[in-house]
Amino acid sequence: MKKFIYILIILFTIIACSTTSKNNVVATNSPKPHSGVNDTIRIANDSLEYEVIIIDNGFSTWLASIAQPRFYYSLAYLENKNYLYVTEWNNRVRQPQIYNPNLYEMLIDYRPEIHYGYEVNYLIYNYMIYFQNTYKQKLWGYVPSR
Repeated sequence: MKKFIYILIILFTIIACSTTSKNNVVATNSPKPHSGVNDTIRIANDSLEYEVIIIDNGFSTWLASIAQPRFYYSLAYLENKNYLYVTEWNNRVRQPQIYNPNLYEMLIDYRPEIHYGYEVNYLIYNYMIYFQNTYKQKLWGYVPSR
C-alpha cells in the first residue's frame, strides 16, 4: 500500500502547443517534510498555449538537490532526449498488459516540430531521469544515475 501511495500519481499534460513564449511561469509547491503530500510542478506560458504538470513524491526535492543545473545541457540535447524518452513512454502507455499501468498512466503529447523552450524541455528531461532512477525503469539508452 505504501508503494501504491508513493506511485499514486504521475501526471504529464501538454495541451495545444503551437508556439512558445519567453515568459514561462514555473510554480513549485513543495510539501512539508514527512507530510505525505505530493510535490507538484506546473509549467505554463502566459497565453496558456501549453501546460505541463508533474506530480510525484520527491521530484521537487530531487530537482533542487540532485539534477544538473539549468543550462548544463543544450536545448538540442534536451529536445532529442525528450523525443526518445517520450516515444518509449507512450509505447508503454499503449501496452498496459506488458507494462505497469500504475507507472505509465497517460500519453504525453510531445511533438518535435514544436519548440517548447528550454524550461519545459529541462523539466521533462529531468523528470524522465528521476522516473527511470526512482522506479528502476529504462526508457531508452544510457540513464545517468544521480
